[in-house]
Amino acid sequence: MSYRVGIDIGGTFIDFCVFDEDSGAITTLKVLTTPSRPGAEIIEGLATLHAAHGIDPANITAFVHGTTVGVNTVIQRRGARLALFTTENFSDVLEVARLRMPESYSLFSTRPEPLVTRERVFGLAERIAADGSVRRTLDEASVRTALQMARAQDVEGVIVALLHGWRNPAHERTVKAILAREAPDLFVFTSSEIWPVIREYERTTTAVINGYIHPRVNAYLTSLQSALQEMGVPAEPLVTKSNGGMMRAERGKTDCVQMVLSGTAAGVMGGAYVARDCDAPNAITLDIGGTSADVATVIDGAPQFGMGEKIGEFPLYVPSVSVTSIGEGGGSIAWVDEFGVLKVGPESAGSDPGPACYGRGGTRPTITDAFAVCGLLGHRALAYDSVPIDRSQAETVVGELAAQLGRDVEETAEAIIKIAISGMYLEVNKLIAQHGIDIRDFALVTFGGAGPMLGGFLARELGMTRVVVPVSPGVTSALGGLIADTKNDFIKTMFLVADPAAAAPLREGFAALRAEASTWLREEGSDIADAAVIYSADMRYTGQSFEIEVPLDATSVDGGDIAAILQAFHDRHDAVYAFCDRDAEAQILNVRLVANHATPNPAFAPLSRSKSAPPVAEQIQIYLDGERRRVPLYERSVLRAGHRLEGPAVVAQADATVCLPDGFSGTVDGRGNILLRRSDAAAEKG
Repeated sequence: MSYRVGIDIGGTFIDFCVFDEDSGAITTLKVLTTPSRPGAEIIEGLATLHAAHGIDPANITAFVHGTTVGVNTVIQRRGARLALFTTENFSDVLEVARLRMPESYSLFSTRPEPLVTRERVFGLAERIAADGSVRRTLDEASVRTALQMARAQDVEGVIVALLHGWRNPAHERTVKAILAREAPDLFVFTSSEIWPVIREYERTTTAVINGYIHPRVNAYLTSLQSALQEMGVPAEPLVTKSNGGMMRAERGKTDCVQMVLSGTAAGVMGGAYVARDCDAPNAITLDIGGTSADVATVIDGAPQFGMGEKIGEFPLYVPSVSVTSIGEGGGSIAWVDEFGVLKVGPESAGSDPGPACYGRGGTRPTITDAFAVCGLLGHRALAYDSVPIDRSQAETVVGELAAQLGRDVEETAEAIIKIAISGMYLEVNKLIAQHGIDIRDFALVTFGGAGPMLGGFLARELGMTRVVVPVSPGVTSALGGLIADTKNDFIKTMFLVADPAAAAPLREGFAALRAEASTWLREEGSDIADAAVIYSADMRYTGQSFEIEVPLDATSVDGGDIAAILQAFHDRHDAVYAFCDRDAEAQILNVRLVANHATPNPAFAPLSRSKSAPPVAEQIQIYLDGERRRVPLYERSVLRAGHRLEGPAVVAQADATVCLPDGFSGTVDGRGNILLRRSDAAAEKG
């Protein structure tokens, strides 16, 4: 027997998805996270899988781990206390950023406070010019002075991001060497080793995010490795990356920014897999866990990728699945501000203590508690019967909030749900505008422990007519780990005019990236000869402020065919902006290479069919759309292909709860996915 295991660690639960390579069977499990004892949940989960399902840890041949610890650290601002060393007189790089307001048309819009505040930013006496020449030699005394001031601020680590470090990293490396000698207790990252690209803010903030999440990511991965050794798992653990690929967990301890969207990206890859399997090539994926809600776009069956994706309040400038993370998960806390306005999130109850209805000491109302008060949740225990729901506890904490608002408990609970939905509605609309898509042509793929619970209500607000609920929605991110490829992105800033003189340096630049990729793949246990290698370049017309990524043919690069490269740029510019100027001068800022070693996808057995009506487990009372009503409750485990459900209704299953709003009907397909459709009459009314 041999097993491939995918694991996703969220803010509240850790999810297991195990694929039996011999029988093709899938086994799933959820276990509460233990923030105070990282790794204990891994041991508990593997022990349960062994005892209940006979899955021997010694027979695990692949172990892929995805985690939301990075994104949750940023969203909740619980990262490391950092110092930032910059070039003298450039200490405001994080505060100035790009001088853009988050909401251009809001008089009250403010930029978020940087992850490294101004009193912990220190300038160094040095200067490297844009061409890489040294204009002012590094004054090592200024490094020691900055270190002394940083220690006075009680920092845990230092980020070194000096002017034009992308062109010449010599000063950054010298600073790191000095700090290693004189402050070995502090971790240090330089911008040139994290993401060596032009533009100071983008390079600096990427390095800052890497350092900000490093301690928590390192602790999680170290605990993971220890837990696997304790359980006798022979496979070296792998971790999913922001770009939808995977790498060794040991590398992830330092290359943290590449996995800041680890669990999120794995969820998108799993959601895209489900969408393709359901013949829904165009989809919006909605992954809602205990801490955050993540939305992404799938077009023609492929997840969309980009740079500058928002992680909470901050942009991420490494290639990643194009996903938006917001602080509205099942454990997000509802509260009343100083003006008496009801708010939801971004603070989360997590798993310890968790929502009040979990009975683990939670004293503040969450979205999950609101669903319990409305009767949509709690008729079955959650997380494979490991978390019973105490509705009375939920009513108590929501009741306290209701008293502040002067409203009924059930009304307050539904208001919490509606506010959460409105926040998601706003973010999804931003995503729609960004990609220029018609939402009516897309299906909503809902997963995560709370995704199927909230997804139907969000679809109703968005005017979407199709919703997909996977077979095991609570562990879809773990499934994404099982199908992830070994993949990495490489980048080099060139800053060339796209003319014949650029042919040689362009060829050399890609050759250097290919050598990097070959080394990286070899260290990951793969070979570049067996990998797909994709070339692209960031190009723009001379005078433009921003560039676009242009796919390039490797033969054009190797053959020095600049005319073909220019043609590719003009065509791409025309496709993006409906305009191009084929006579204008163009520039090549960065060259990129993606190396991808594919992982075989598992094949899942079909679900048996039934022509009879689905059995109703019981009739339950819920509060929905301002009124109490009785609706059917179904058990997901007894549903068969061909079964049809009419909303409003609730479907209970081991890893999630599915809510069907009014106007939606559901059909179980041949794989066991529930496909929800909104009736034309309901859509017109909405």
